[in-house]
Amino acid sequence: MIIKQENNSYICVLKKKLQMNKRLLILFVGLSLFISAVAQVPLSDSAKISLMTTSPWSGAVYAVYGHTALFVKDDSTGVDLVFNYGFFDDSNLLDFTYHFVLGETDYVLGVTSFNDFLREYKEKKLEVIEQELNLTQPEKQSLWEALYINAKPENRGYRYNFLFDNCATRPRDMVENQVQGRIEYPADDKVQTFRDLIHECVGAYPWMEFGIDLVIGSGADSTINLREKMFLPVYLMDAFDGAKVTKNDTKQYNLVKGKNTVLEAEMGVSCAGLLLTPIYAALALLMLTIIVSVIQKMKDYRTFLPKLYDTLLFGVAGIAGLIIFFLMFFSVHPAVDANWNFAWLNIFSLIFAFLFWVKSQWKLVFYYHFINFAVLTLFLALWWLIPQELPLASIPFAMCLWIRSGMNIGMARKRKRQKNRYPSAQYLKTAWGC
Repeated sequence: MIIKQENNSYICVLKKKLQMNKRLLILFVGLSLFISAVAQVPLSDSAKISLMTTSPWSGAVYAVYGHTALFVKDDSTGVDLVFNYGFFDDSNLLDFTYHFVLGETDYVLGVTSFNDFLREYKEKKLEVIEQELNLTQPEKQSLWEALYINAKPENRGYRYNFLFDNCATRPRDMVENQVQGRIEYPADDKVQTFRDLIHECVGAYPWMEFGIDLVIGSGADSTINLREKMFLPVYLMDAFDGAKVTKNDTKQYNLVKGKNTVLEAEMGVSCAGLLLTPIYAALALLMLTIIVSVIQKMKDYRTFLPKLYDTLLFGVAGIAGLIIFFLMFFSVHPAVDANWNFAWLNIFSLIFAFLFWVKSQWKLVFYYHFINFAVLTLFLALWWLIPQELPLASIPFAMCLWIRSGMNIGMARKRKRQKNRYPSAQYLKTAWGC
């Protein structure tokens, strides 16, 4: 985000559009000056600070997890602001995508009026729940000043981390740092992993779930505690509902003073009509693979169809493997560095997809198919023992590669036997004088 300062004031003009939930929001001219003025005035006793939680939205990948913000309202001083840690700059989509894959995406704390905050969710017909925090006057003032300082241009940016530092964990940390006591969250006996929680959010979108399961590794399958679950807004909201504040080891009270629904959801998530799910697509591809293999067996090298099919099949698998390889070795995203999907989706498939057409490299291609067949045999045989929750569709998808490598091994050996047999027969005929 590029912001310039005019006349040594805090008036900031947004020069690039910031996107949240795939809707462009504009920070108002003069907003920073307003914050600077009112921040010097103590909040009144009637002021309130609330945690705002919005329901998921299906219109963007990053929005299916919901959203969290902090709302500060004081009628006496005119404060009516929402502090939102979910702003990011995607004006250069290619650059944004590259840095997002690397795990180097920078988000910023944006500040809008309450009406502008609600306008977006009203248009999307989403639910917005407000939890007024049970804070003392000094705690309100301290939190308000901390948010003001954090909203300054030199402080508002932060390195986004989907699981550990996002729009939900930032408000939680701000509240915890300003409460003058110990916040005790309710007991959580439910055994869950990061992958389990992600599935709860994307379960209605099979292809999104499948794609995420391919790129996150075994690190996402470790059991997590309640605090780690708060990377999701709904879990943070529920944790705040049951949280207690303890002071001086004797006084204890609820962290949330009151809760109300500001906006009612008007539509739900529906996947009706989605027939081609990953598992059905994988089974269909498996059937096609068997058909191509039967044709190859019958035609015996007299058609280019198997080679063309292998180029497409292994090429796509190789591209997926390239993404997994990049995430494993170059990205700083958590839980992507140890990924067992690399056993069947690897970059070597992409390389050999081109070598299939190079006759001089037939031995190298043969060795590749032999090694690939062996690796996939182990992968499929030990699938249930792999210490990572793999998508079920990976079995038929991997079987397609397994069958094609096995078929190519068999056909190569058959062709070699034929070559060895014909010279021997010709030699015998010559020896007999035929």
